[in-house]
Amino acid sequence: MTDIARLAGVSTSTVSRALAESPLIPAATRRQIQKIAAQHGYVINQAGQRLRSNRTRTIGVTIPLGHEADQLISDPFFLHLLGHLADEVSARDYDILLSRIPSPRSGWLTRHVQSQKADGYVVVGQSDQHEELNEAARTFLPLVVWGAHLPEQAYCSVGSDNVGGGRLATDALIQAGRRRIVFLGAAPLPEVQMRLRGYEAAHERAGLALDPSLVLPAHFTGDTALAAVQDLLARGIEFDGIFAASDLIAMSALKALQAGGVSVPDQVSIVGFDDLEVADHAHPRLTSVRQDLKRGAATLVEFLFRRLAGEETPSATLPVQLVERDSITSRS
Repeated sequence: MTDIARLAGVSTSTVSRALAESPLIPAATRRQIQKIAAQHGYVINQAGQRLRSNRTRTIGVTIPLGHEADQLISDPFFLHLLGHLADEVSARDYDILLSRIPSPRSGWLTRHVQSQKADGYVVVGQSDQHEELNEAARTFLPLVVWGAHLPEQAYCSVGSDNVGGGRLATDALIQAGRRRIVFLGAAPLPEVQMRLRGYEAAHERAGLALDPSLVLPAHFTGDTALAAVQDLLARGIEFDGIFAASDLIAMSALKALQAGGVSVPDQVSIVGFDDLEVADHAHPRLTSVRQDLKRGAATLVEFLFRRLAGEETPSATLPVQLVERDSITSRS
């Protein structure tokens, strides 16, 4: 930098500011200095600059998979949300450091924070890591989680109204004359547990008895949903509706029904959750509860940057809506 300053006839601080595009340096001077630097192959040491400022200008985005180690980042839900997160973070001139954490070990998030590879963290999904999130949040402010708002929660979360969404989906099936409605989802997960609560509330409000045999576990990867519906058909269990905790689970259920010669939506109607692009391309097109993932990503990043500035932010629960398509119809 001293050599560039001598060649340009300016101070080293002027060179530093010019190469950082500081508006304090006249445009003509900036261009002259940048041209000399390019001719001599000089670039700013970004790592050193970040060390001096004690900022990495990087946001860590982590996906813990304690509940399902085989789930991939290529899952359409992750891709949709991560795309919006990347847009929001890059608009603030920050980079993203993405980590997938299958079978996380105790203290994994605290170790991530202590590594100082990122200035703040967005965690996508609570998985079974509620206590790990609480532990990290007690000493680290710039942490925001996509998920459900839970009792005794120390961390800031942003997520959808999962109870309301579960109720919307089940109400739609009940109003279509469906009375034996299957719930498919990984109920121990906080968000899915709340979708199940909405399913139960809709039954109670309609005066319908709940049949525990119709509440079936299904992973987000979809294979268990396929097997569960095939098993129901093989055992001759009566059902006329399915509420799936995700669109991918719904797609697997649809595949099983069609392979078994069951007409959708006439014999069995289906509602999914997320309203991903695949829902509109299914055959029949899938009715689904829409999560506004663009708004969700914007809220996550807004809260995170407010926390980077030292502000405590509340948790937020975002509204959902039912998007009606062809996979549900009234019984004749």
